[in-house]
Amino acid sequence: MLHGNRIVVVMPAYHAEKTLAACYAAIPHDIVDGVLLVDDASDDATVAVAESLGIRTHRHPANRGYGGNQKTCYALALEEGADIVVMLHPDYQYEPKLITAMAAMIASGVYDVVVGSRILGNTAIAGGMPLYKYVFNRALTAVENLVIGSKLSEFHSGYRAFSRKVLETLPLATNSDDFVFDNQMLVQAHAFGHRIGEISCPTKYFPEASEINFRRSVVYGFGVLGTALEYRLWKWGLRRSPLFSREPGDRLQPARAR
Repeated sequence: MLHGNRIVVVMPAYHAEKTLAACYAAIPHDIVDGVLLVDDASDDATVAVAESLGIRTHRHPANRGYGGNQKTCYALALEEGADIVVMLHPDYQYEPKLITAMAAMIASGVYDVVVGSRILGNTAIAGGMPLYKYVFNRALTAVENLVIGSKLSEFHSGYRAFSRKVLETLPLATNSDDFVFDNQMLVQAHAFGHRIGEISCPTKYFPEASEINFRRSVVYGFGVLGTALEYRLWKWGLRRSPLFSREPGDRLQPARAR
C-alpha cells in the first residue's frame, strides 16, 4: 500500500510455467497488497505453479486472447478493491522491481496511467529486442504521436499501471480481445484526458519470454494505425466510435457478472 492506496498486480498469463516463479519472487511484496493471475487456457503447468505460489488464480476455460485476458484481469482487480492496478507479464521480460516507482507516480496524484518504456534509456536493443521490432516500434509510435497529438516514447510496452478511475471510466469492453487491446487502451486514456507518464524500463529477451511472430506483428501494426485513424475521425466529429464511448454499458463489468 502507498499513501493509503491498495495496490494489486495483475498477470495475464499464457504458457508461463517456466518464468512465473522468478517473476513473482521479484515483485516488491512489501508494498503490493495482492497479486492476481488470469491463465488464458494454457496447456502447461502455469496454473499449478501459480497456485503453488499462493497467487489468486483464475483460468479461462477457452482461450480468449491477450486483450480478453486483460479484461478479466482488470475486472477481478476492481472487484478486489484495487486503487492502483499494475499489469506485469509473467514471462519476466519486464523488471518487477519498478512496480514501486510506477505505483508511486499514480499514488502521488501526478499521473493516472504510467507506462514502463523500453525506449527511454535506450535499453531495448541492449536487452535483446530484435532490430525489426525496434524499428517497427519507433515508426508506429511516431505515426501515432503525430495523428493523435501525444508525445509518448512508446505505445507498445506491455508494462502499465492504472488508477482505479481509469479502469472504471474507459470503455474497455469495446476493445479488441487481441494484442491491439494495449494500444486501444492508451489511445482511449489520451482521448479521455487522463494523465499519462512514462518510466524507463530495462527489458530482457530470451527463449522463454513470450513474443508474437512477424505475421502477428504486422496484423498488430495495421490495428494500431486503424486505432489512430479512428481517433482522429472521432476527434474531428466525422465518425462515432465505440472505442471512445462514454456509455456505462461499454465499461468493464464486475468479474462475478461476466
